[in-house]
Amino acid sequence: MKKAWSSTDLLATKYDEINWDGEWFDNFDNPETRGVWSVSGRSGNGKTAFLLQLAKALTKAGLKVLYDSMEEGNSKTMQNAWKLHGMADCGRKLQLVQESIEEVDERLSKRQSADVVFFDSFQYTDLSWREFLAFKKKHHKKLLIFNMQMDGNKIMGKTADRVNFDADLKIWVEGFKAFSKGRYFGKFWQDGYTIWDEGAVNYWGK
Repeated sequence: MKKAWSSTDLLATKYDEINWDGEWFDNFDNPETRGVWSVSGRSGNGKTAFLLQLAKALTKAGLKVLYDSMEEGNSKTMQNAWKLHGMADCGRKLQLVQESIEEVDERLSKRQSADVVFFDSFQYTDLSWREFLAFKKKHHKKLLIFNMQMDGNKIMGKTADRVNFDADLKIWVEGFKAFSKGRYFGKFWQDGYTIWDEGAVNYWGK
């Protein structure tokens, strides 16, 4: 049986946090550098742009990021997005791959592997709920960020929905803004992180 934590134990615990500022801090506070995040939202609302901006922000915070573009890989559309968001500025702290979950598992098991992995998308991993829990446990020191495919307004698939519910940070993208839906909230989380100014104004009217 594992040891139970007292209030003193809990309150005295120190965590490795993501130290960022600006809109990132205002919306998402300082989350732990490990755990599971979920990003969802309908197509055409700026989700891919947000994921790349998030990856860039995490490298600026000093983390090594692996972006697994399971859907697009090294495609012209991804190249265009990479250029648009200035991803080359991240240098060697950001790597793009198109790998299966088994290949990523092997990569993360090596020394000096990435601190953060983006999976685009969760549905392409083809993980069951039990497999997800095992993967999460094995790589508990990593930050795993899953892009969720949508079926209308709902996340596609029961397992993906459970992963979203389990996530430490849930982010909803709509109208070129990204909103925290739990469990980290910055001081101005209700305003949302602006992905694209013009698109957000056209959608929200302000």
